[in-house]
Amino acid sequence: MEQKQLDNAALWLRVGLGLVFIIGGCSKLSLLLDPSTEAAMVANYMGTTGYINELFQDYLFSAGLLSPWAFLTTLSAFELFSGVALAAGFLVRPLALFYGFLLWTFVVSLPVDTVPGASVGVSTYTSPAIFVQIRDITLSGMMFVLFNLGAGALSIDERLRCKRGATSKNSQDWQTLGLLLRFSLGMTFIVAGFFSGYAKIPSFATHQLVLMVLGLIFIFAHGKTLKMGAVACVLVMIWFMLQKFSIDKSLIKNLNGVKREFALAAAAIVLVKLGGGNRFSLQDMLLRVKSYYLFNRAVSK
Repeated sequence: MEQKQLDNAALWLRVGLGLVFIIGGCSKLSLLLDPSTEAAMVANYMGTTGYINELFQDYLFSAGLLSPWAFLTTLSAFELFSGVALAAGFLVRPLALFYGFLLWTFVVSLPVDTVPGASVGVSTYTSPAIFVQIRDITLSGMMFVLFNLGAGALSIDERLRCKRGATSKNSQDWQTLGLLLRFSLGMTFIVAGFFSGYAKIPSFATHQLVLMVLGLIFIFAHGKTLKMGAVACVLVMIWFMLQKFSIDKSLIKNLNGVKREFALAAAAIVLVKLGGGNRFSLQDMLLRVKSYYLFNRAVSK
């Protein structure tokens, strides 16, 4: 894989991921810094259908040193500035590594009730947290791919590297990174396809069977089939964005409703351009099984 191709892949990934945090940060700050909406915004995050369960609320706020508003405002400001930094290609590796782990906290902090036959008597999430937040898991995988690729083309980090006189670059194994990227993207569609219709599971306004097929293509396919699936993924993201658009909402509210889809589309574009390798594809696994069978047969003779 040529370095230029990897640099362009990094550019697509960091812009797609950067948009997620730029849009999310702007949306939250516009509500948190407005006296007429700040209370509702805090309640939205701290309530039973919010994003922070009781354990984490006790951990963060029981000492009284930090208020929910201060926490959310600080986090949203960091989200905005880090999104701008990612899009511009500044401090890409540290930010990618940080977010790669941070995105998992959105899973473990979600208030969820999945006990059979039990009900807490209030409205809350009733699907497993990892399913509800599956797109954030995909973003985490994308972050780890970006961490390995570095800032790539048209980045501040690259310009600073050149000014320091550094010329050598580590060659990256796209077989491994492509596997991580297609598996990360595939898991969103596997969950969306097989669990579509359950509460808070993303469905992308697309038929369940289409989502299933896309998920299986990302997990098991390679070559032209994978690239065709990636093209279909981009089309699904565009379709979903159009379905979510409303003239009754402001621009930032419209964008906030589809912010993760920009990153998913960027990941799919990278797979269209570079492929996802053939490691652990269906063909690769069949060849491994065949080789194992032939080896054992030769040994037994």
